[in-house]
Amino acid sequence: MADIDSQLQILSRRCERILTDQDLRKKLARAEQTSRPLRIKFGMDPTAPDVTLGHAVPLKVIRQFQDWGHKAVLIIGDYTARVGDPTGRNKTRPQLTGTEIDANAKTYVAQVGKILLTDPDHLEIRYNGEWLARMNLVDIIKLASRKTVAQTLTREDFAKRYSEGVDIRLHEILYPLLQGWDSVMINADVEMGGSDQLFNNLVGREFQQEEKPDDPLAGQVVIVTPLLVGTDGVAKMSKSKGNYIAVTDPPGGDNGMFGKVMKLPDGLMETYYTLLTDLPADEFKPLIQQNPRDAKVKLAKYIIAWLHAPAAADAAEADFLKATHGEIPDNIPELSIGPGPHKLAPLLVRAGFVSSNSEAMRKLKEGAVRLDGEKVTDFQREYTFPQPTVVQLGSRKFARLVP
Repeated sequence: MADIDSQLQILSRRCERILTDQDLRKKLARAEQTSRPLRIKFGMDPTAPDVTLGHAVPLKVIRQFQDWGHKAVLIIGDYTARVGDPTGRNKTRPQLTGTEIDANAKTYVAQVGKILLTDPDHLEIRYNGEWLARMNLVDIIKLASRKTVAQTLTREDFAKRYSEGVDIRLHEILYPLLQGWDSVMINADVEMGGSDQLFNNLVGREFQQEEKPDDPLAGQVVIVTPLLVGTDGVAKMSKSKGNYIAVTDPPGGDNGMFGKVMKLPDGLMETYYTLLTDLPADEFKPLIQQNPRDAKVKLAKYIIAWLHAPAAADAAEADFLKATHGEIPDNIPELSIGPGPHKLAPLLVRAGFVSSNSEAMRKLKEGAVRLDGEKVTDFQREYTFPQPTVVQLGSRKFARLVP
């Protein structure tokens, strides 16, 4: 295993801040001397079913710790999700039902296995309802007494909302306290998160120090990673904004990983390579400058090979090139429709190509629709399909209509 200086150098690629470097050095040294692995905390509120490439950035750092022999502790925030994390929000987050939260949580455990080691020596999964659900009103009030309103309002998102006269609900102020208490309950040595989680993570560090004032290393080290900008090229990758690539997205197809990466703005390439790959900068920076399109192809294949398989990356590239040149890809979704007669507009909606019949009719009139390669424009005509037929919208959307 690399020495401590080398470990910190490796971590620096994806870590925006480490609070503090010296504490991390001491914790790594103590772990080496005592053979007790560090406990690396990462919390995820199951507010939507997908783990994204934005999550993958801190998860890659955690995987590095696992490779050095340490244990990841994944906190599924089944309880805090009922409160709603206000981080990065300019308004109150809608609260989810218990059924929605439980369904989303089940998907998280499977998805993180694409990035993390999942054997019991390297991964512990906890639900914070284990301890938070047992707290009564007096417990909550005592916890709240440990922070002031002024301290809480130093959070960037709270400060912004307060200055703009946007409501801050009392339950939102409690959220960082509950997240911080998670760190006490699972005895975290390090907490990972995006840079927008810095305040919440520091609350956990402070609570731990207050619980064990005689232990100079009681407080967790806080490591935050840069926020990955989403596919829109503007806002951070977010499930709620819909600008994300999920780690379980299919390799190919119009809504697959390859196509989404190819649509990324050129200006995001260097950040994506740095945060999501292990390739050296002198390998990808010249490529980005000389040929951004080839850089995107290389990035898309790297991500797909990592999260799926190398063969899937090759197949996704082949399908993308076929679609780009007007050819029909090998792997396209099938839509069972019956022999007919059918009007095409509703079929385009059912295939997910468009959102409404009116949009479908407009695409037909524009000449953007083909059946088995032949352009069709009559939105009133009814078609029968005695055999499978490929319907195409534009150059990228395909489906096989199966009678």
